[in-house]
Amino acid sequence: MSFFRRMSLKFYGLLALVLLLVAGAAWYAMRPAALTAARATAPTPGTPAPEPASGRADPPAAGKAALTVTTVLVQPAKLALHFSANGGIFPWQEVGVGAEVQGLRVNDVRVDVGQSVQRGQVLATFAAEGVVADVAVARAALAEAQANATEALSNGDRARSLQNSGALSNQQIQQMLTLEQAARARVESAKAALDAQLVRLKHTQVLAPDSGIIVQRNVAVGAVAGPGDLFRLIRQGRLEWRAEVTSTELARVQPGTEVQVLAPGGAVARGRVRMIGPTVDAQTRAGLVYVDLLGMAADEKLALGAAFRPGMFAKGDFVFGNSSALTVPQQAVVVRDGFSYCFVLGADGRVAQRKISVGRRSSAQDGGVVEVLGGLEPGAQVVASGAGFLNDGDVVKVVRTAPAAAAPAAQ
Repeated sequence: MSFFRRMSLKFYGLLALVLLLVAGAAWYAMRPAALTAARATAPTPGTPAPEPASGRADPPAAGKAALTVTTVLVQPAKLALHFSANGGIFPWQEVGVGAEVQGLRVNDVRVDVGQSVQRGQVLATFAAEGVVADVAVARAALAEAQANATEALSNGDRARSLQNSGALSNQQIQQMLTLEQAARARVESAKAALDAQLVRLKHTQVLAPDSGIIVQRNVAVGAVAGPGDLFRLIRQGRLEWRAEVTSTELARVQPGTEVQVLAPGGAVARGRVRMIGPTVDAQTRAGLVYVDLLGMAADEKLALGAAFRPGMFAKGDFVFGNSSALTVPQQAVVVRDGFSYCFVLGADGRVAQRKISVGRRSSAQDGGVVEVLGGLEPGAQVVASGAGFLNDGDVVKVVRTAPAAAAPAAQ
């Protein structure tokens, strides 16, 4: 064995001995602390030994409130009997205004789109110089015909006076009487021609056939009038809602039924059924119901405005009175997995989740309540605000009790 090999073995042997001595010293230093801990955990004489753990957790302390909520009592209220439908806003009547004379140049246009006009108001005028000349010619022709008629009448009177004298033959007398009748006819024809030219002169001004609002203008200064509408206007500015009502609900609607129509911008207008369409669409199985939109007065028609414009899509409710029903606020109803629930407050401050059946709903303007068909009893105290954050069995803190669901105003 070489010198270096013997030196390595001695080194490793000494290292192992040192490690054993260090480990023994550490064990000896820790032994008194272990004995002290064993004496502290040992049962004293006369004290029963602790029972072995059963694996069950200790019962939790009373739960803290999960949420601060308000509650409301379930009570009967009045709800409107109604059904909803969709439809469009249309003019009551849209009138086209055209030119009565053709080939005349437009001299002036006095109205524009969106402007209100009155019955008989001048909308546009045409250059009338040519028509004025034609009127003058017709007047001259009438004067000539009247002069010729005067002479013919005199000859006719003379022929009748000499009829039995034999001074004139029967043929001459007949000719004079015929010329008299022809002269009278030419006078009537000249009067008719003059009247026609006066009518043309009158039609060089385009007048509004009724009061309303201009919605289309198809004429400009300098253009030559041709066939077609120069203007289109909504008569009296009146609008109507044409509701598409299913054949199932159509039988419930009668002329005079009250309607509430909601515009896309949120404005609400009163309406009254004017007419029910005589047919039902074979594809959609829906019929048209024509509803006059009313203004503030009982018999005032709603005029065209910013909230309601032709072409808008609107939703409406047909109202048939009201009936009593159990109601809760809409915020108290929680929809989960396609079902509706309410949380009923118990005496211990815990809430119980109740599955309910819902019916009619009122709008926010009418109280914002939901009809409860089943699942709750009158007088039950349900969570009004914060229900969406609760689970069955949660403990809540009630800060105040909200007033019972208010009844919507009777329609």
